[in-house]
Amino acid sequence: MDTERTPTDIQLVAIDMDGTLLDPAHRITPRVKQAITRARQQGVQVVLASGRPVSGLAPFLRELEIAGDEDYCIACNGGIVQSVGSGRVVVEFPLTFDDFLYCERIARELGVHFQALDGTRMYTPNQDISPFTVADAHLSHVPLSYRAVADMDPSMSFVKLMLIDHPEVLDAAITRLPHELTARFAVLKSAPFFLEVFDPRAGKGASLQKLAAHLGIDRANVMAIGDQENDLTMLQFAGTGVAMGNAIDAAKQAARFTTASNSEDGVAVAIERFVLRG
Repeated sequence: MDTERTPTDIQLVAIDMDGTLLDPAHRITPRVKQAITRARQQGVQVVLASGRPVSGLAPFLRELEIAGDEDYCIACNGGIVQSVGSGRVVVEFPLTFDDFLYCERIARELGVHFQALDGTRMYTPNQDISPFTVADAHLSHVPLSYRAVADMDPSMSFVKLMLIDHPEVLDAAITRLPHELTARFAVLKSAPFFLEVFDPRAGKGASLQKLAAHLGIDRANVMAIGDQENDLTMLQFAGTGVAMGNAIDAAKQAARFTTASNSEDGVAVAIERFVLRG
């Protein structure tokens, strides 16, 4: 752990899920769970911040016993922030059906798979459903439906849209993204096979900032831990940004500190060092 410049007392810890909170087997290790429990016993607000929808966070929130009306989670890359206990929405940035139509057309033109999430169900217009879509629906704990574009309900709105494919196919498509798409939306990779598209006002950093303000917590008292491109804005916002040892280089550059990897209890190492010290 890089220990230059000890941070201010931490009152809120925002933790990414995949590649950060979860080990390579997608589990919370005993040491990580114990560190989070001890932090919460000290009155620290612990918030899971993920590209997953709320349903994909739910099993881990239950495991960590984060369940109260004053407990919060950041889902869909900041597209929604809500109370875990009451379900009350604090922040929401929905995408329109026109956004869906536009992004689906771009995905088709680029030759990559496409999926859309409305908060309760995942939809794909691809008859040859991508295995990455199937895996994402499973991890997100949402039902998956094949639905032709013509059969979609025009009154629908979405929390995020995704271009997905094998990494080499997706990377080639990214080099051909039209300027209109990147100007109209926030676009980033959350995994080698996922390109996420969401409202430009959203993002983990923007939503973490709104949540901190809602809770009356200064950014100097916020710690964020992450590993991927979709974590950059919250690592930059937090007074104490911590990149995982397995993080991409951009995350390590955006963070103030680097901890151990997710296979070495990196989240616990960070919490023990900066939250539970003394």
